[in-house]
Amino acid sequence: MDTNKLLAALSYFSIFFAPFLLPIILYFVSDDYFVKEHSKKAFISHLVPFLGLLFIILGAVGDFTGGGIPVFSMLGFVLYGLLCFIVLIWNIVRGIKVLK
Repeated sequence: MDTNKLLAALSYFSIFFAPFLLPIILYFVSDDYFVKEHSKKAFISHLVPFLGLLFIILGAVGDFTGGGIPVFSMLGFVLYGLLCFIVLIWNIVRGIKVLK
């Protein structure tokens, strides 16, 4: 198996054990364009759930300061869970496609 393909796939699969660390390390250490491109895409895909978490926090602050039922917060948590699941599946599929 090609080492560059394995490293590129590992950057996607790192969502399970080192979501930010491994793609950044591979991006700066590797000289291969293929590995750099996939590690950059993996890093961005690992970053998406944390940006979604920011919107949930902002929505929760708005809900709880106005009183009433925190509808946007509850909806935000459901959408955030769905977003995390989609990102997880997307990373698994991309890692498998890179290995083929």
